[in-house]
Amino acid sequence: MTPGLKFSLFAIALALAAAGGYLAGGLRGDGHAGHTAVPASTADATPGERKILYYRNPMGLPDTSPVPKKDSMGMDYLPVYEGEDQDDGAVAVNPARMQALGVRVARAERRVLEQPVRAVGRVEVDERRIHDVAPRFEGWIEQLHVSAVGDPVRAGQPLFTVYAPELASAAEEQRIADTLAGRLAGGDDEARAAAERLAGATRERLANWQMHGGGTARRSFAAPVSGVVLEREAVAGMRFEAGRTLLRIADLSSVWVLAEVYEHDLARVRPGQPATVRLDAWPGEDFAATVDYLYPTVDPATRSARVRLRLPNADGRLRPGQFARVHLATGEAAPVLAVPDSAVLDGGERQSVLVEEGEGRFRPQAVRIGRRDPEWVEILDGLEDGARVVVAANFLIDAESNLRAALAGFTAGEQRAPAYRATGTLDELYDDGSVSLSHAPIAELDWPAMTMEFTLAAPGLADGIAPGSAVRFEFEARGPGEYVVTHIEAGHGAEH
Repeated sequence: MTPGLKFSLFAIALALAAAGGYLAGGLRGDGHAGHTAVPASTADATPGERKILYYRNPMGLPDTSPVPKKDSMGMDYLPVYEGEDQDDGAVAVNPARMQALGVRVARAERRVLEQPVRAVGRVEVDERRIHDVAPRFEGWIEQLHVSAVGDPVRAGQPLFTVYAPELASAAEEQRIADTLAGRLAGGDDEARAAAERLAGATRERLANWQMHGGGTARRSFAAPVSGVVLEREAVAGMRFEAGRTLLRIADLSSVWVLAEVYEHDLARVRPGQPATVRLDAWPGEDFAATVDYLYPTVDPATRSARVRLRLPNADGRLRPGQFARVHLATGEAAPVLAVPDSAVLDGGERQSVLVEEGEGRFRPQAVRIGRRDPEWVEILDGLEDGARVVVAANFLIDAESNLRAALAGFTAGEQRAPAYRATGTLDELYDDGSVSLSHAPIAELDWPAMTMEFTLAAPGLADGIAPGSAVRFEFEARGPGEYVVTHIEAGHGAEH
């Protein structure tokens, strides 16, 4: 193990020392971090009391003791109880402390996940319910019955009265044609047919002008639908041309909401889906809507597509232009294995949960997660249906588990490093924590006598030894070409 890695693990242990000390005492139910209990090797445990196996360094250093002791800073070594020395990261929690810390568990269960798509939009007029009032002939407005934008109108309600010379001319032509056809009813067939053609042409022209029931010089235009006036061009006394829109009326009994949905959510949106709309004007109230249409283009600037929703508006509370928040329900019908969202400990590349094993023991379990909804997370692998997982205070248990795993890995690394003993002469000490040694042959490594540099495990390891002194030392091979002196002392019998 390199000095840098050793320092990093020490820093981890130091950062978790407070949590480790608290949990070591709090989670075990002893009420304090320091202990003066008699170790199991020297006294028998009383009935119901757990057996102490050994004491570990409170700062996470790879040092244990069979009896209570203090470190160089005066901190008590922490006891390790029977059953807590396993290397699976499991943590035992005293029932009293579970209640004090608020530890809660829940079962993994199969359920249908709701995967909402959230979007924002605005209320708009239903374009299919807009009607323009535009005469198909020219004339003058003699009287205006609706004079302001926003006025409500009823179907059939008079809007304005017009005078049109073309209507007077058509009315006279129809009167003459009808009279002529009546006089020739029993006369010449050819003349009668000509009179009927003239009368038919006049009626067709009036029908094209939408003037049914005969022509007169003055006609009143009625509202085609019930709604409100969106636009008004009509002014009393004004002259208008054929085809000019004088009034625009919208039926607001049903409105649209145009919402922007991000590109990555488009696959989960389809026409006919139910939706919920909320408006700032009525906080806390949900309006039921339906996805009516998904527009075929994506805005290259916002990477979003427009979705149209249809809402009933019989009471007229929804007004065009209002800001809307849209919630699209896109959950799948098939249930999946899921746990509460608070149960998942997300480390970025690795996710895990704490599984209750009974008798106050909790074990970290790596899982593979899938879809999420506001309260639940799908578990794809690593957990069985019905497993009990921690959903509250799990970060405290996880902190103790991580500390134990770090210490176990640290100690294991120390034990795996091959160690060797040798004698020689200390040639020189360097400021970077290394030392030059002329050592005797080392049979285990098939090394001849030579001079080489070693790294010191601790900066002050060789303090008090003068260059040129004969020494006995121990070192470890912690990697290819990496040899670390773990112990050195001045001594006799060095060979060259």
